[in-house]
Amino acid sequence: MQQALLVRLRPSGPWRYGPSDGALDRVDTLYRSDRLFSAVTIAMRQLGLLDSWLDATARSEKSAVAFTSLFPFQGDTLFVTPPANLWPPPSSLVNSPSPVFLTKVRWRAAHFVPLSLVDALLTGQSVLADQWIPDPESGCLLRRDRPSSSPFRTVARATAPVDRLRLTSIEAEPNACVEFEAGSGLWAVARFLDDAASAAWSEPLKCALRLLGDSGFGGGRSKGWGQLEAPEFETGVWPGLILPKVGRAAKNDTHAEQTSRSYWLMSLYSPSPHDSVNWSGGQYRLTVRNGRVDGPTGALKKSVRMVIEGCILDTTTEPVGAAVDVAPAGFAHPVYRSGIALSLLIPPPKPPSEDRRAIEEIVPPELEATPFPFPEPEPPVTEPEPTTPEPPLTEPDPVPVTDPEPIISEPLSEPESFTQEPSIESAPVTESVVFEPDAAPELGVIRPEPVTNPEPSVSEPPAEPEPEPSTPEPSLSESAPELSVIEPEPPTEPVTDPITDPEPIVPEPPVTEPEPEPAPVTEPEPIVEVVPGDIAHANEPEAPKSPEDTGYEI
Repeated sequence: MQQALLVRLRPSGPWRYGPSDGALDRVDTLYRSDRLFSAVTIAMRQLGLLDSWLDATARSEKSAVAFTSLFPFQGDTLFVTPPANLWPPPSSLVNSPSPVFLTKVRWRAAHFVPLSLVDALLTGQSVLADQWIPDPESGCLLRRDRPSSSPFRTVARATAPVDRLRLTSIEAEPNACVEFEAGSGLWAVARFLDDAASAAWSEPLKCALRLLGDSGFGGGRSKGWGQLEAPEFETGVWPGLILPKVGRAAKNDTHAEQTSRSYWLMSLYSPSPHDSVNWSGGQYRLTVRNGRVDGPTGALKKSVRMVIEGCILDTTTEPVGAAVDVAPAGFAHPVYRSGIALSLLIPPPKPPSEDRRAIEEIVPPELEATPFPFPEPEPPVTEPEPTTPEPPLTEPDPVPVTDPEPIISEPLSEPESFTQEPSIESAPVTESVVFEPDAAPELGVIRPEPVTNPEPSVSEPPAEPEPEPSTPEPSLSESAPELSVIEPEPPTEPVTDPITDPEPIVPEPPVTEPEPEPAPVTEPEPIVEVVPGDIAHANEPEAPKSPEDTGYEI
């Protein structure tokens, strides 16, 4: 097992690690491994260990020490560039109690992911989408349930040289730098080739990092940038030092028979002549690195293309990488740019057979049948089916049935009265009643006035249907003698009009009272039935029109 050293750097001021093109108004995404190797090499020179250091690292086929790039951290959370083949995370590994988070979380906006999340993805564990939210300012994936500020942010500071004699200055130039929040910083891992390399270079490496903490990292050191507190060190076994789940799985590596493996780069990589990488596979991106030589000359270095962090290399063996000499032409000594790789083997997903084997080892064969009876107790779950709520559903059924019955009966009674009302309204057509005194002076008795109060006469005529016209009653004393006179001739002329228009027989003034009792209106009929013309039958549409059917004898 390879030993490793975890280093935490807590900046005490702004840092600057500019882009490869040298622009002053921008910074690089992170402090890369080739720049860290150069800083440690300069510190080793000050410690008097330059030649031995270069012989063990840059000039060797396999470097004794390999560095990762400097990644951000916040508190106890270490962030890293995630593997390209697992980011964004596969949909099969993302869970959420609400489907809204499955589409709202912008995984691609996160450039730095917690190591705990990467450790879960590498071992095939699911991820809860509602727990994470990308920070737009730093590009770190933060916990949603833990409110925190951005680990770092990029700011621009203006600097201007001042002429002390003339008290003037030229135009100020903006310089971009990185400022870290309290409790945040940068971390890196130095992995040793073997135990001998760990014993030889562990303590010198710590001394070099402490020296760099005082002199500073990156650009702007003359202005006090790049300073940091005392570095923090933690030793352990690779890769369990930062990925405990992957470290446990590496102890039981059962995939040695595979001819192709995937390696996740955590540093810049420049291929070595001894590396066999399948460039047609994997997922990788390139970047161009250049810069200037440290010294009074400040000569421009040669440009070199390198594979960046987070890429996946398809190779049968672990990539080693190499340090490339980028010294300008005719330079006095070689200048090395580290392309030494520090990669991690990605464990492939377990085949279904192994998962089944693990289940068989955990669950004995005699207990495998026990889960099947468990669905049988589901009928108790369905016991609520005969619940009482069903009878209440049937009970209200008769209630709505009975309700409409009275509702229907009431409107039926109303139209009956309406049918009678039109007869009452039609009766007042007095204009059509032609009772001229010349044609039938005897009928002058039948006026609206006696008809208005027909109550005494209405009740008595039906009670005494006797044909004796000579027996006059108190209310009909005047009409009795007239009945004998009207029989032959006079009724013929007025009867012709009432038969064709029987309605005028009811000239009652109760038109103003639309709600009089229908019986009094129809009862004046016997008074008029004396006329041979059957004028009284006008109010009875169903009664016969002939005088013989009336039942009265004239």
